[in-house]
Order: sequence, then structure tokens, then C-alpha cells
Amino acid sequence: RLKPFHRLQVILQHLKMHKQTDSTAEVLLEKRGGAGIITLNRPKTLNALNFSMIQQIYPQIKAWEQDPETFLIIIKGTGEKAFCAGGDIRVIRDAVKAGDRLVQDFFRGEYTLNNAIGTCKKPYVALLDGITMGGGVGLSVHGHFRVATERTLFAMPETAIGHFPDVGGGYFLPRLSGKIGYYLGLTGFRLKGRDVLKAGIATHFIESEKLPALEKDLIALKSPSTENIADLLNSYHLKSKVDLEKEFVLDEHMEKINSIFSANSMEEIVEKLKQDGSPFAIKQLETIKKMSPTSLKIALRQLREGASMSLQEVLTMEYRLSQACMRGHDFYEGVRAVLIDRDQAPKWKPAALEDVSDEFVDDCFKPLGDNDLKL
Repeated sequence: RLKPFHRLQVILQHLKMHKQTDSTAEVLLEKRGGAGIITLNRPKTLNALNFSMIQQIYPQIKAWEQDPETFLIIIKGTGEKAFCAGGDIRVIRDAVKAGDRLVQDFFRGEYTLNNAIGTCKKPYVALLDGITMGGGVGLSVHGHFRVATERTLFAMPETAIGHFPDVGGGYFLPRLSGKIGYYLGLTGFRLKGRDVLKAGIATHFIESEKLPALEKDLIALKSPSTENIADLLNSYHLKSKVDLEKEFVLDEHMEKINSIFSANSMEEIVEKLKQDGSPFAIKQLETIKKMSPTSLKIALRQLREGASMSLQEVLTMEYRLSQACMRGHDFYEGVRAVLIDRDQAPKWKPAALEDVSDEFVDDCFKPLGDNDLKL
């Protein structure tokens, strides 16, 4: 017989698991076959990631990592539209306004979770069906396998809201081929469907209607190794014919992207785009003009430095930058213009690249002493 205390623990554990499979929970955590399955369950907000979801997902990944009966982890989103459209930015903005601790806790928790995914000892399979942006990229890109579908829409649009391409963007973006990661991180350009694979962000591509069958097959694998999982994903990937003949959306611009975005400063990138003068270059100038000048300068330096850092070093750097952005004006203003009032007319301060001093940018990268992120 169980002692009363142990009995209570068992009941609580049972209730906890019950609560987590309740359809109203923000994130569902369940074990099926040899797979731990994380389902982001906020379809109305495009599965935006909030602090309580982070607090539930992190310990569960750590527990599954230690469990000899769990052989892989699958993460997916509910609904037709999104895997995860990003962090719950409005909540963070309100916290900034209220001077709330959430501003530290959210980013600390999110980046610690990104690192747990990047260092996970169990194969980690992200099913990127639908919108995958910002925080959603952080939940997937650092894991072993990322499966895109024809509905995947990838972007790191943070410079448009006075932020920067965080969640380990400083690690994965500069490691994409050529300067494509710099281009994606600075302009927020959106990649769709098979292009997410061609850019090197996804590892596999399958039709979204095949996802339930894939998931079933993954769950049914008996004590699989990473190779077994890769073989299964490859078999689905090779059968997929959607957009197979289409060339990569950025193919014709890659030479320009590689030469222009290898510049050492934002001013130099702008200058090179002006000199180029092609329709593509003019379009990039228009896009860059809309972005926060402060964010652009922070992001370019973040990507250049992150190129030679470990994931842990990048996340530590990005935590410093997140706190600098929360102290500044542009994040608050960007969220207002894009998400709250939706007038799409942010008033950036400073309003021009040349007015963002190197001293100011240096300051954003300074260590936070006891408040630094420790991984």
C-alpha cells in the first residue's frame, strides 16, 4: 500500500497529466508509443508562445531526455494556420509598460528552452506546418529534424518591431549558405513551402496531408535510433512531388545578396543597394527603410559575431540584447504600429541609421553581471 503522501503524489501526477491532455490547455504534453509529443494549442493566437507554455515545455523535454522509454520528441501546432507565429509579443509589451519582471523571465525562459532543444540528446522532430516565425523558429530550428510542408511560411520579422532576430538567430542565420541568413534576418523576407528546405532551414519536405501518417509511423517505431528516424523522414520526403520543379525563390538574386550583405555596416549595405539600382535592390531599400535603424545595427552585429560563437554564447549575447531592446523606445513603438494600432507607421528614435551611434550599439552588447543568462 502507498503511504498517504505518496498516494497524494500519484493522484497529483495523474491530475497533472489529465490537465495536460485537456483540450483547453495551452500546450498538450503526451507520451504515445516511443514518442513524447508537444502540441502547441493556441490556434486563435496562431500558437503564439507565452511564458506558461515555456514553463511547461522545458521540464517535460528534460524529463523525456532522461526517460529510457522515450526515443524521440515531436513538436507540432494545432489548427490549419500555424506551427507557431512567434512569442506572445503583446504580453511582453504590456510587461515592459508595467515594469514587470516578466520581461527578464520570459526571455530567460525562452532562450533556456532554445538551448535545451539545441542540446537535446533525443532526436527532436518539428512539424512546421503553417506559419513559423520568431519564437516558433526557436522551438524548431535548433533540433535534429525540421519538416516543412507546402503551407510553411518562415520569417524572422523582428527588425520591423524594434527587436532583432533572436531565439538563437545569431547562431543559425549566419550558418546558412552565403549571406542568405543576413538577408533574412535584416529584411524579414518570407520563405514559403519548399523554399524553407532549399534555404537550409528545414531538413525535410512533405505534403501537409501526409503529416498524420508520418506521425503515426514515427510513434510506431520500436526503440529507433536517429538513423531510423532519418530513414523514415527521408522515405516520406522522397515521395513528395509538390513544387519539385520550382527553382529557389532567391536563386536569381543570390549573387547580389552574397555581395551586398557581406558589407561591414548597415550604411555600407544601403550604399551598395543604391549603387546596384536593380528592381531587386530598390525593393530591399524600401524594406530596410521601414525597419528600426537601431534594430538593424544591433542585428547586423549580432549575426556577424554569432557566426563564430557556440549556441550558448549566442543565447547569452541575445539575452543582453533583449534587455537592451526592452529598455529602449523602438520595441514599444514597433509593437504599437504593427500589432496594436496597426497603422504600420512606427516613429523610430533615432529615425536614421547614421544617428545610431557605435557607442550605443556597444552598450547593448555589454555583460549584465549577475543578471546575465547562465546556460
